[in-house]
Amino acid sequence: MSRSANLTILMTSDTVGGVWTYASALATALAASGAEVHLVTTGPRARMDQRAMLQDDRVHLIETDLALEWQDPEGADRPVAQRVLTQLEEDIEPDVIHLNSFREAVFDWNAPVLVVAHSCVNSWGLACHDTAWLEEPAWRGYTAAVAAGLSKAQAWISPSCAFYDVICDLYSPRAPGLVIRNGIAPASQTDRKEDFILAAGRVWDRAKNIAALTAAAKGVHWPISIAGPDNDAARAEVSWLGHLPYDELRARMQRAAIFASPAFYEPFGLSVLEAASAGCALLLSDIPTFRELWNGAAVFVDPTDTKGLRRALNALCTHDDERAQLQRAARTRSQRYSLGRTASAYLQLYMNLVANAQRPAPTHAMEMHA
Repeated sequence: MSRSANLTILMTSDTVGGVWTYASALATALAASGAEVHLVTTGPRARMDQRAMLQDDRVHLIETDLALEWQDPEGADRPVAQRVLTQLEEDIEPDVIHLNSFREAVFDWNAPVLVVAHSCVNSWGLACHDTAWLEEPAWRGYTAAVAAGLSKAQAWISPSCAFYDVICDLYSPRAPGLVIRNGIAPASQTDRKEDFILAAGRVWDRAKNIAALTAAAKGVHWPISIAGPDNDAARAEVSWLGHLPYDELRARMQRAAIFASPAFYEPFGLSVLEAASAGCALLLSDIPTFRELWNGAAVFVDPTDTKGLRRALNALCTHDDERAQLQRAARTRSQRYSLGRTASAYLQLYMNLVANAQRPAPTHAMEMHA
């Protein structure tokens, strides 16, 4: 990895879902290269297991209790957020502002700003075929705030080409966009696989389509375990593991022979990458992001076809050679998406922004992380 030239970075994050996994890993990798990272959270405070993911004393956790933008579509908390975050910039004097959300990019920052598009409510609604509520005034305001943030930043980043196209279609950002794929530290190698299927996701999040697995589970040869909070509608055909700390989930992936994600919507899918690194055979929904990242290293199914999902799971349970081949292919493919390559791409972008924030940048997607 290239050296950081002692950069100081103010990076925002939330603690809900994969953004924390991405931000904590990236912040730790950047700190290992010599950067000083101030990781500023909005929304719920980090749990103890999440704090343990910050493995370098050059990563400084700052918790603000500010509202998450998608939980505050009216922008009621925005004036407080602007005051708190710009005061942090004055105190920290960062070289770069790295935002893992959108609306804060319009604040009066002194340092150059980049925005990472991990997800957005509009793309979620489109993927779930549920958009009528987005015409309400509060959500129209949210849409305008996202578009303004994407256009005000010096650069914006997507974790996949497929999601880059979605963001462009929805918001037509004026800032230059780049593709930098997410990365993780590799899992330790193991051949000790057990005959069960693992999935991960929040039951209430329709985009994860966990309901498809519970519907398909009856008649599947192997047990299915699902990590993530359940609810009163959770069905008995699968084993509900509840919330698992990050290390415990990755340990389960080391044991699972198959990892399934029938999601309708994934801008990247860090849990799939983690499962692939752990040597799971992948059964994924046939959506553009998964095709882009895992074509040739996974089995793809129509996420609306319960019977097809059941048949594909049973085929993987039954055919040992095919399953072993897919396990090897997934692990090999996962090595493309390394944390080192991701951190190097961000460091290069930071240094380019610092060197000349006014330098014209390409207006088309430039893939920095193959």
